[in-house]
Amino acid sequence: MGATKIDRARVADTALRLLNEVGLDGLTLRAIARELDVKAPALYWHFKDKQALLDEMATVMYRRMLAEDLPGPAPERWQDQLVAYNSALRTALLRYRDGAKVYSGARFTGTDHADGLESHLRTMVDAGFELWQAVRAGTTAYAYTMGFVTEEQGVQPMPDERRDGFDVDERAARLAAYPLAAAAGAEIFARYDERFEDGLRLIVAGVEAQYGAR
Repeated sequence: MGATKIDRARVADTALRLLNEVGLDGLTLRAIARELDVKAPALYWHFKDKQALLDEMATVMYRRMLAEDLPGPAPERWQDQLVAYNSALRTALLRYRDGAKVYSGARFTGTDHADGLESHLRTMVDAGFELWQAVRAGTTAYAYTMGFVTEEQGVQPMPDERRDGFDVDERAARLAAYPLAAAAGAEIFARYDERFEDGLRLIVAGVEAQYGAR
């Protein structure tokens, strides 16, 4: 086969599918080309390097999030918008092995994100925030989400997997001389859904307290 048999969309879709099998470290251009039954140089017609491919993969992940996790109109309150967007982002990232690592630092290849970002910033500005305050609130919640999911996937690479070495009971026994630290393991390495939601609400409360409740 030649380069004319593939396009950017097919390469990105194949890469995302392969990602769940081999993880980010195993996701090489050679492996993707083999999956597509083409020679590796054919991919360079579409992506100059692996980072360019990761940028496209992140863009596809975002588009899928919009279609599958944020299908309806955005909530009216900025607080609910922050929670809804970041909850949807976490859901989207968890669909892929190393999803947070792929998404982090990626540069979107389209402008799909601009409409939602503009709308959310407008909601916050209309609520009385300065633009810089709105940006800091959003990027703080985003950084929390990315960090949370990165740590979550370090323990559970996929929702139905758990890495060896993260047994809460074994950890508690090993730290028996430190009762509070031992007991904390059940909170640190479990109840991810509940903890994530709670963390977002803490950020919202912090934004209200720091910039004035609106």
